[in-house]
Amino acid sequence: MFIHNKRLQYTVRVAEPDPVLASYMLEQFGGPDGELAAAMRYFTQGLGDEDPGRKDLLLDIATEELSHLEVIGSIVAMLNKGVKARISEGAMEEAELYMSLNRGGNSHTQAILYGGGPSLTNSAGVPWTAAYIDSRGDPTCDLRSNIAAESRAKIVYERLINVTDDPGVKDALGFLMTREIAHQKSFEKALYAIEDNFPPGKLPGVERYANVYVNTSQGEGDMDGPWNSGEQWERVDDVTSELPVDGGDGLATVGLGDEDGATLAALASRTKSHAGGDPATGVELGAGPGAGKVTGADHGGAEDIDDARTMAQSLTPSR
Repeated sequence: MFIHNKRLQYTVRVAEPDPVLASYMLEQFGGPDGELAAAMRYFTQGLGDEDPGRKDLLLDIATEELSHLEVIGSIVAMLNKGVKARISEGAMEEAELYMSLNRGGNSHTQAILYGGGPSLTNSAGVPWTAAYIDSRGDPTCDLRSNIAAESRAKIVYERLINVTDDPGVKDALGFLMTREIAHQKSFEKALYAIEDNFPPGKLPGVERYANVYVNTSQGEGDMDGPWNSGEQWERVDDVTSELPVDGGDGLATVGLGDEDGATLAALASRTKSHAGGDPATGVELGAGPGAGKVTGADHGGAEDIDDARTMAQSLTPSR
């Protein structure tokens, strides 16, 4: 059950309307790293979690994310106050109103389609989608995803802070950004409170492949570090000689019944390439002097490529 408190979690003070800035703020309202996506991600995880502690944590943070949605939505609404009134009442000349709506960003869409109110879109006007919710139902997997989601949200807030000079907006965004840090800390604690948290899931993985680093991108720029070298790793630099790594023949095969085998053979026979022939193709037929020729010696009657270019130009009508 939800009970709404009419006071915001953090006070919003906007110095003056700015519809372009409002469209930027929508990234954290209806974008992939925004507050609605976070709230829905944590609610769905919390409802399905079997651990009482994690369930409590997830539902607490999910509910707070809705409070943050209200804060960022209020910022959007305040930044759009002026344009909402002007477009509703026709308070400016048409040309002036048009110019004010098209100063950049997605502000014209917000004004015309949504009347200046906060819309469930990102900053480019793309509608919010549940595809942003990447929960998988395994707590070790989902908590890692949550940590990454909070990290991304923190970075987006940081960038939004950098594009505004409104002190009140900066202040509110600073609060929201900092809460992402706090949530990341909580999720990290919850992850490491699970004793067997790595690898995610139940199966441990095949031991002989678990500590192998394959150096597949070689040449200038090759570097050693704790991610590919040291006692923990068996590093493979001669990649080709190790193929296939399972000791098999490295081929893909499938067992087919007699009927499927016969049908496949008929398909292969019908679509077989005849490598011994050299058929004339459209690129070689009637393309004009030097145009589309496939050999250096054939320039459509020209002596060389420069002569072919001159011939082609002479045959092209001038405008």
